[in-house]
Parts: sequence; C-alpha cells; structure tokens
Amino acid sequence: MSQLFSELFLKLPLGEEESLRHKNVPEGEYLAVLSVNYNIDPDRLFQALVSANEQKEVVCDPLKIKCRGKSRGGRVFLILNGSAVVAQIVISEGFLSETTNPISKFKDCDRVRSCLAKKAACTFKLSTVSDLWVGMNRINLACKVLELDGPKSLQTRWGANCVVANALIGDNTGTVKLVLWDGQADSVSVGDKVQIVNARMRAFKGEKQLQVGRNGAVKVEREQSIATVGLRD
Repeated sequence: MSQLFSELFLKLPLGEEESLRHKNVPEGEYLAVLSVNYNIDPDRLFQALVSANEQKEVVCDPLKIKCRGKSRGGRVFLILNGSAVVAQIVISEGFLSETTNPISKFKDCDRVRSCLAKKAACTFKLSTVSDLWVGMNRINLACKVLELDGPKSLQTRWGANCVVANALIGDNTGTVKLVLWDGQADSVSVGDKVQIVNARMRAFKGEKQLQVGRNGAVKVEREQSIATVGLRD
C-alpha cells in the first residue's frame, strides 16, 4: 500500500505555492508531479530512487537523490537541485520494491494535468478575448466571471451522467462563453477573477464557446485586478 506523507516537508518546484505537507498526498502522486516539473521520465526517476536506496546517492539529472536511512518503515530521501533542497520525503519499502513503476499510475491525475497546464502557460502567450477564433488551441486568458448558468446535471446521448455549467467571462476586449464540465462545473462563481490555462475555442450549434479539456485548468484569482466589460464594482 502506498504510504501517505502527511507529516513530511515537501516543497513544490516551479513556483508552486501549495504545500502537500498536510494533504495526505500519495508518494507516487508527488513523485509524478516532480517528474513533470523537472522533465524527468517517470521510469528514470523510479529507477534512481531504487538505486539511491542501494547506493546511498545517485544523480537523476537535473536532480541529485540521497538516501538518508530508515524512518517509520520507509526510507528517507533528500532530493536536491544543485544545492537547493527540493524535498525530503519518506518512501515506503513496498513502493520501492514494486516490480512495475508505481509512479506511472499517477501520470493522468488532476495534479499532474494541472502542472502540465501551468507549464504550457509558460510556453504560450496570454491571449485576450478579442484574439480568440474557432479552432484555436492552447489558449491562456485572464478574465472575470460575469454570468453563470448552472451547474446542472444532465445525461449525454450515450447515457452517461455528467454536470455542466455555462459561464460568461470577459476582459477589457470582449466576452465569451466558457463551458465547464463535471469537477470544473462548481469551481467558479459570478464575480470571480479567473485564469484559464490551455483551453480551446470551438463552435457548438453555431455558438462560439471556450472549452477546458483534461490538460487545461481553471484557477480562481482573488487578488489580481483584471479590467472587464460591462461590470460594476
């Protein structure tokens, strides 16, 4: 069983402010995030941990991994980027003895998809609503939620149950419809300032709409000031 590290000191790279220390995040999920943020193949990272457990110290470029001994049925690993500490974590003996890479089980989790979306945002410019055109991908926007319809439960034509919300969002260049599904549907409220990351522009029944897929993200920003259309304070 994967050990949970609620008591560990964890520091996320790439400016990620959220600490995993008190969130009972599985060790495999944290290591999957680590592999994304440092562009390390998950198999190479897992093999480096196994080797460090045997050899005490290995290099997994750009990181260095040191095994510092046992603790509570697991092994303590110090992970460095140069001289900077990335994390000090406890990994269970069971995790290290897996015959197949356990990190790979988490490659499609929400936290990994969010990290991929944030990396994509660093690669592509911030757009405005007036820039958008049908068929456009990898869209990053800073907008405000002006109207919200939903969330509502519905059934698809294939018989699957889902939840959807339609939001009207805008910046100082215009407005656009944003469609939010399932876990995203209740993530925003009217008046929220949001960052849309790695979205796509599509048309449905002749109406333009912004969609956020599995590799995108919707982040509520409560402190950033964003100029919007047709809004009153």
